[in-house]
Amino acid sequence: MLQALFPTKPGTEPLAAAMKACRGHLLFAFGFSAMVNVLYLAPTLYMMQVYDRVVPTGGILTLMFVTIVVVFALATLAALDHIRARILVRAGLRMDRLLAGVVLNRVIGSKESGAKVAQAMRDFDSFRQGISGQGALALCDLPWTPVYLLICFMLHWSLGMLTLVGGAMLFTLALLNERASKPRIEASTRASAKAYQAQETVASQSEVVRALGMRQALITRQLKQRSEAVTAQADAQFVGGRFTGAIKFLRLVLQSLALGAGAWLAVEGQISAGAIIAASVLLSRAVQPIELVVGAWNGIVQARAAWKNLIDLFASTADQDRARTVLPKPVGLLALDGVGVRPPLTDKPLLRHVSFSLQAGESLGVIGPSGAGKTTLARLIAGATEPDAGKVRLDQADYATWDPERLARQIGYLPQDSVLFAGTVKENISRFDGSLEQPGEDIDERAVKAAGLAGCHEMILTLPQGYDTPLGPMGRGLSAGQAQRVALARALYGDPCLVVLDEPNSHLDAEGEAALAKALAGLKARRATVVIVAHRSGVLQNVDKLLVLRDGAVEGLGPRDEIAARLQAGRQAAPRVVSSVN
Repeated sequence: MLQALFPTKPGTEPLAAAMKACRGHLLFAFGFSAMVNVLYLAPTLYMMQVYDRVVPTGGILTLMFVTIVVVFALATLAALDHIRARILVRAGLRMDRLLAGVVLNRVIGSKESGAKVAQAMRDFDSFRQGISGQGALALCDLPWTPVYLLICFMLHWSLGMLTLVGGAMLFTLALLNERASKPRIEASTRASAKAYQAQETVASQSEVVRALGMRQALITRQLKQRSEAVTAQADAQFVGGRFTGAIKFLRLVLQSLALGAGAWLAVEGQISAGAIIAASVLLSRAVQPIELVVGAWNGIVQARAAWKNLIDLFASTADQDRARTVLPKPVGLLALDGVGVRPPLTDKPLLRHVSFSLQAGESLGVIGPSGAGKTTLARLIAGATEPDAGKVRLDQADYATWDPERLARQIGYLPQDSVLFAGTVKENISRFDGSLEQPGEDIDERAVKAAGLAGCHEMILTLPQGYDTPLGPMGRGLSAGQAQRVALARALYGDPCLVVLDEPNSHLDAEGEAALAKALAGLKARRATVVIVAHRSGVLQNVDKLLVLRDGAVEGLGPRDEIAARLQAGRQAAPRVVSSVN
């Protein structure tokens, strides 16, 4: 159990460090639980004093004193119970401060895909709530069941045996509940993650859904996925409910049996009258933690599964925390050496043995039919994905040897679909540097400069609030052409030495095309290395080299005029490729 809470796999050090930082909170909560459980004996002792001393002797003064003592004890119990609950909540808050940013960093920096990565923050919140909720309190009380059992034996061995047998039966039911509930809870978690992920995807593309008349079809599909998740969750709850009911029934029966056994023993003169009710209360208290654990078992299992998912995520992204030497600012020498990319669950590679190099200041146009691997190559050069084979180097240094954030600052990337985020125009252009508490005036200056280089400064000034115009998710509030021009300014922000443009003119009008041509001329003038993926020939007129991709492999590479002439000569054999440069 401790090994699971303090993982030792490479890459999971932040998780172990966070748990160690919260260990004091957990130990304090456990210590307070000890005092709480000792004070839970107060009502039992009070009953014994009332029935054994006050009632037979009529000692009203004794009754007053023991009542004052028990009220003080119960008040102390309530205060300690409140304090330990607050301590666990504080542990959850500290866990959030220590790990939330790290988990987000691992998720965003992960090259994995699928529900596990998308579910990472939900997993983190599930575990954080697990260590600060009722399940944690129940687990803190569980170790004190043997203490109550021992006190039952001290009253009489038969009461102790009844408590022991009853506790064993409850514990067996708890194990059966765990065995029956675990696979159902895991299935429910997977189904819920899949349903939520699909809902978020559809919601983010609601305009396309409405325009294509897909609303009812996707709603039906969503409801089916949601039904699967809800059914799995209900199945887990039904199973847990059966065991919870059985445990509650058994506990009540055991209380009644303890009361009856105590009465029989009192009649036989083996225990006092006060011990009759004390036996029932002690047995109830002995088995109550087991009942609470079973009631909170779904949450406990979910928290444990969530922690395991986080461990797997951190282990798979261990390379992100590797210390890297800070390399000097690059000049833009780019080289690909036998690069290959293979998507998961398929044997067909997206890229195969791609090799070429560019000197600082050179420009390369990438062409080829749809599905040739052009966008994959652009994402690879931009550092958005990693090769499965070969190396990508900047100034002779493998991308993997660069600090990822520092490398990204040296690269300007314009993706095919622009990808703007909720925030102002300036924040999008400046890559949200303002969130890092950098000097505002410096950010403003660089953002305006980048917009000027991209030729969209005047366009931005015509927006309702200029650079401070707020945008919705995916750049909502701008046209496709405006969004692409703002994304180009973001790519040029900070004067990167390497600029990768994927279909930079796909949404541009004549004015935008002219601004793009001017921006490319500016990049050439300051000797930035440029890689352009394009279908339309206009943007490729002034590149130094052309690279032709087909089926993920290099079909042609060389000076632009030479490759264009070769394609022109073979236009009947490859008409689609020829049309991309003519």
